[in-house]
Order: sequence, then C-alpha cells, then structure tokens
Amino acid sequence: MQRAAQRDDRAQRHQRAMRLRRVLVCAAAVPAVLITAACSSDSGDSKAGSSGGSGGQSAGGSSAKPSVSASPTVQAAAYGKLPDACAVLSKKTLGDLVPKSGKSGKKGSSDEPSSRASCSWNSLDNNGVKGSQFRWLNVSLLRFDSDVTRGSGDDQAHAYYTRQVKDAQAVDGAKNTKAIPLSGTGAEAMAVRYDLKKKEGLFKQQTVVARVENVVVTVDYNGAGLAGEKTPDADDLTKDAEKALKEAVASVSSANGADGTATSPASPSKSASSSGAPSKSPSKSASADASASASAAKDS
Repeated sequence: MQRAAQRDDRAQRHQRAMRLRRVLVCAAAVPAVLITAACSSDSGDSKAGSSGGSGGQSAGGSSAKPSVSASPTVQAAAYGKLPDACAVLSKKTLGDLVPKSGKSGKKGSSDEPSSRASCSWNSLDNNGVKGSQFRWLNVSLLRFDSDVTRGSGDDQAHAYYTRQVKDAQAVDGAKNTKAIPLSGTGAEAMAVRYDLKKKEGLFKQQTVVARVENVVVTVDYNGAGLAGEKTPDADDLTKDAEKALKEAVASVSSANGADGTATSPASPSKSASSSGAPSKSPSKSASADASASASAAKDS
C-alpha cells in the first residue's frame, strides 16, 4: 500500500512535471511565432511601403518635370531711334541741291520721332525772262522694331526697301525709267530715275533708297527747267541725290552711337512695325508735290 501510494505519488509528480514541461515549451514557442509573424508583417509592410513610395516618387517625379517649350525669339533691332530728318543734311549739301530753300525744311505731318521722320525743301531759282530752275528734295526715314510675330527689324526693313524700289519703278506716266544699284551705302541701295511730263514742264525725278540694318532711308529729288529754262541733267541730279542719301544713312548711325541702340525683341514698341509703312510713299507723291510747288512758283 505504501509503495503503491509512493508509485502513485511519483506518477503524479511525473505527470505534473510533464505538463509543466509542455507548458514551458509552448510558452517558449509562442514568442518565436509572434516574432516570426511580426517580422513577416514588417517585411511585407516595408516592401509595400518601399514599393508604394517608389511608385509615388516616380509619379511625383514625372509630374514635377513637365516638358518646357522654348519661347520664340528674334534678333534684336540694331537701331533704336532716328535722327531729326531736317538735320540729316549738311548746309553745304542743302546749298547745292536746293539753293533757294532758305535751308529750313518742312517736317512731315505724320512724324513719330522714334519710328518715322521726314523733311522736305523747295527751291525756285528765278532767272527772270530766262525762266526758272525748280528743285524739290524730300528725305524720309522709317525704322522697324524686331517683333516675334513680324520678324526681325532687318527683315521688315528689307521688305519695305523692296516695295519702295518697286513703287518708284511703277509711277504712272513715267518715261525712261532706269534702276541703278548703288554700292557703299548701307546694306543695300538703289537709285531709280525717270522723266515725268507735267503742264509746268519736264521733271527729272530721282528716287534713291537705302537700307541700313532696320532703317530705310528714301531720298526723292527732282528738278525742272520752267518758263524756257533748260531741263537739268539727270546724271547730275542722280549724283546729288546719292550724296544726300549717304549723308542721311550716316546720320542714322551717328544718332544711335557707334554700336547702335538695340531694342528688345520681346517688347516691340509703337513703331513702323505696327503699321508696316508710312501713310504715303514719298516716291509716289514726289512728282505731285513738285508739280504743285512749281505751279505755285509759276503763278507768283
């Protein structure tokens, strides 16, 4: 009985020990499982976060770098202002071309100092019964600003220069029209001369045009012998007109300094570029003005 009791007691202690061992083993296993699960969860979250962060950064990076198109640009105009048209010719030149003008010119009515300017002179040398020598001189300057829609000032000036030359060659009633390229005057220059018969007499018309960078200079010069005076020589008039043209072109450079004054291509000012051309082309109006002046001189 005692042994049986002892065996039972040992058996019970053994069973309790086994149960305790199983409890401890389970207890020890639980943290490992939790840690494994936690590690697996953290690893997944980290990968997901990394993946999501990478995707968000990529998307953000894509949206943060939009394609940028370059703004249109155009070459800046070389000259930013014009000289006083009535002061571009020397006193000597005025004395040779329009000796009876009194040296004071008449400014154009549509002048805009920064973009267009013109001046004209009349001369009537009255020789009494022998007749009179009439001269009319007009200087016109037109400046073009660079503009992103219209193009560079040089290109606009070239287009206007071409029109001026064509207009001078297409005057109604003109006879013996002749175009003569000129050298050493601006970027390009041309002299156009022709005869024009009016009731006052035969007029010898000279229109000389030059482009200097973004400025076009036009000189109209005509002469006539009235009331029996002889008709002036066309070659002499052309030489005089070319001389005036060179002085006017030089005055454009002088007015802007040695290097000129460039204008901003992005900020076109109110200038010839906004209108494209003056309201009246000097080459077309020259003969009409000369005829009217000559008529008035004859009546006086």
